[in-house]
Amino acid sequence: MALQHANDETFPSMIGDGITLVDFWATWCGPCRMFGPIFESVSEKIGDVNFVKFEIDETNRRTPAKYGIRSIPSVLAFKNGELVEARTGLMDEETVTAWVNELKAS
Repeated sequence: MALQHANDETFPSMIGDGITLVDFWATWCGPCRMFGPIFESVSEKIGDVNFVKFEIDETNRRTPAKYGIRSIPSVLAFKNGELVEARTGLMDEETVTAWVNELKAS
């Protein structure tokens, strides 16, 4: 499934079905810029999971506040709209792929 981009208004509808990983990031964040291509690469290889990027900026503050995002990059995993796990910091492609496989198996 193609990588999607969310904001405060579109976020609830994007996490409702199946497994969704959401990358909270910002353009000024160096580790976020390093993680972006990794997240995108995994999204291209795993078609049955939703991958969403959420840029934290002046207009998108409600959703990060709701989920307590204090450090970026942060990736939240949802199953059918329910938060099941969160991880913070730079991850490599193997780690993200293994995490997705764990989520799919549980």
